[in-house]
Amino acid sequence: MVTQIIVTEDVKKQEFKHVDCPVVDIDEYLTSAEYFSLKNVQVINLCKDYSYSSIGYYCSLLAEARKHKVVPSVKSILDLSSKSIYSLDAVHIDDTINKIFKKVDLEKNQIVLTAVFGQCEQAEFAPVARRIFETFPYPVLSITFKKLDQWRITRIRALSLQQLKPSQLEFFNQSLGHFLTKRWRAPKPKTHSRYDLAILYDPDEKLPPSNAKALKAMVKAGKQLGIEVELIEKKDYSRLAEYDALFIRSTTRINHYTYQFAKKAETEGMVVMDDPTSILRCTNKVYLAELLRANNIATPKTVIIGRNDLDAAEKALSYPMVLKLPEGAFSLGVFRVENREQYLVTAERLFENSELILAQEYLYTEYDWRIGVLNKRPIFACQYYMFRDHWQIVKHASDGNYKEGGAKTWAVAEVPKDVIDIAVKAASLIGDSLYGVDIKKSDKQVYVIEINDNPNIDAGVEDLYLGKGLYELIMGEFFRRMENKRR
Repeated sequence: MVTQIIVTEDVKKQEFKHVDCPVVDIDEYLTSAEYFSLKNVQVINLCKDYSYSSIGYYCSLLAEARKHKVVPSVKSILDLSSKSIYSLDAVHIDDTINKIFKKVDLEKNQIVLTAVFGQCEQAEFAPVARRIFETFPYPVLSITFKKLDQWRITRIRALSLQQLKPSQLEFFNQSLGHFLTKRWRAPKPKTHSRYDLAILYDPDEKLPPSNAKALKAMVKAGKQLGIEVELIEKKDYSRLAEYDALFIRSTTRINHYTYQFAKKAETEGMVVMDDPTSILRCTNKVYLAELLRANNIATPKTVIIGRNDLDAAEKALSYPMVLKLPEGAFSLGVFRVENREQYLVTAERLFENSELILAQEYLYTEYDWRIGVLNKRPIFACQYYMFRDHWQIVKHASDGNYKEGGAKTWAVAEVPKDVIDIAVKAASLIGDSLYGVDIKKSDKQVYVIEINDNPNIDAGVEDLYLGKGLYELIMGEFFRRMENKRR
């Protein structure tokens, strides 16, 4: 049996007639252990604000994380936040709208309809309200129709109870009561492939940015938005222009085919993540060190050294210290030295591959934060733990094998604010693409270690909190950008 609950703010001020289910305060729903393990639940989210990162957004986000069915869903919230996204779905309602509107004598060229759980007070428009609710399942929507070449939806926005007129509240209560007494399921979405997206990956890569299960989830999330997603490899370079967008899920480097793919995609006018500029900036730790220092973003004390500057690091730093090649990923090209002898030997070896190297103070923490940032917004948060009895997350062996420490995934809302703030600020210096910002937090300070243009998104790690919602966020951003390109 399904347990139904209404979640809202200011419970004492809310009065719901015609309903026979618990009304729960949002703070209680978010924090009380009672709701963590509750199964087979339907949540009616009636918070005042559903905007990104609002309390209403997190209500739906946590509901889905708990496997509760929720209205509105996170996908619906994100879809309705951007006209470029909801316009695509709205187009498929045009036929229904015009069939109904032709039967009604309308003198005006614009109509604003208030729909409550798929119902409206004007009986003649009931089929339209029902059709819109199937596409955009929200408690209360205000829909604006205009007669252009034909009747079309020009605006859809969510309304809170506080925005309803007293005369509308009784109809709201009746509609809510009706909704709670019937078993409603969202119709299976039809596929309308409007764009083609290529995911570049290397099936033989030992430490790929995304595992096979994550790639499969990306394909599925794309199709739900009308994006045909195809996995491509290095050999498909000549076919790249066939697509509208490129998502690079192979470890990026400058003198590498991944950069060539990114550059070609940019030249062809495609949407690409990560773009050539981001790859250039993020894959070079010397550039990052200077960029972060110039913008007053705290990092471990860092010295950029050439062959003739070896004494500079010893004057500025104490042992142990960390030496880094400007380019490297997954803990490769990073070495800890305990004394001057190790320092000189390691530095000389690194100078064989690079004219400049970095020396950095050694800061041990049990774990590093990794904050995923997309279009200057945090989308996931993980703690990556150092491998047992090792100072790095990944322990590489001389035979090419490796071992990794554990990981813990967090809700972005539960991460310390200073960690989120510095991650977004640092990523924004690179651009508005997809980044993973590595951070160490001590008792007194938060430090940015580096910014990754090609962050890990693995099923079972980074998606543990949001689940399929993480892939929907990423594909939704691709969709938004492709729509903007088309315009």
